[in-house]
Amino acid sequence: MAIGSTIITFDVQLADTDRGVYEDYSLRVARHPSETDAYMITRVIAHGLEHAEGIDFGGGISQTDEPAVLVRDLTGSITAWIEVGAPDAERLHYGSRLADRTVVYTHRDPAKVMAPWAGKRIHRAEDIRVFSFDTGFIDAAADLLERRNTLTLTITERVLYLDLNGTALSTSVHEHMLV
Repeated sequence: MAIGSTIITFDVQLADTDRGVYEDYSLRVARHPSETDAYMITRVIAHGLEHAEGIDFGGGISQTDEPAVLVRDLTGSITAWIEVGAPDAERLHYGSRLADRTVVYTHRDPAKVMAPWAGKRIHRAEDIRVFSFDTGFIDAAADLLERRNTLTLTITERVLYLDLNGTALSTSVHEHMLV
C-alpha cells in the first residue's frame, strides 16, 4: 500500500451470466491520492468483469511493471494483463508479451485512448480488446462512492447492471479492437 493511500472497501455480489461466474467477496482497495474516483471505480468494475481464480490488483502507481488488475495462475505466471484508463503503447506491448490475454477498461473516450497507439509496435495487437461504457456511467458511479460500499454487479448479454450503495445504474459494455 502506498503512503497516503486511503482504503476503500467493497462488499461485492457478482452475477456474470455471460461467463457463468457467481461470487460474493470483499475488496479492500488502496486508493492513491493521485487516483481519481472514476479511475478507481473503473478498476473495481474491471476486477468484477474479469473475476477469476488468481485475480488481484496490481502494485499500483509505484509498480510500473504491473497493470491495474492481473490474473496469475498457480505457478505465479501472469495469465491476464488488465489495464485501466489510457495506458501507453509500450505498456500494452509489455503486457501482451507477458500474458496470454491483454485487455483495457477505460472510463474515457475509447477513440481518444486508442489514437496514440496507431502505428506503434504492440505485441499481438489484434488480440487486445478495449472495453468502454456508456457516456456518464462511470462518473455517475464515482459520485456514489463512500469509504465502505456495497456493490452488486450483474452482467447479462454484455449489459452491466450496477447497484452501488442502493443506487442502480446500467450500461452496455462496448468492445473495441485495436486492429
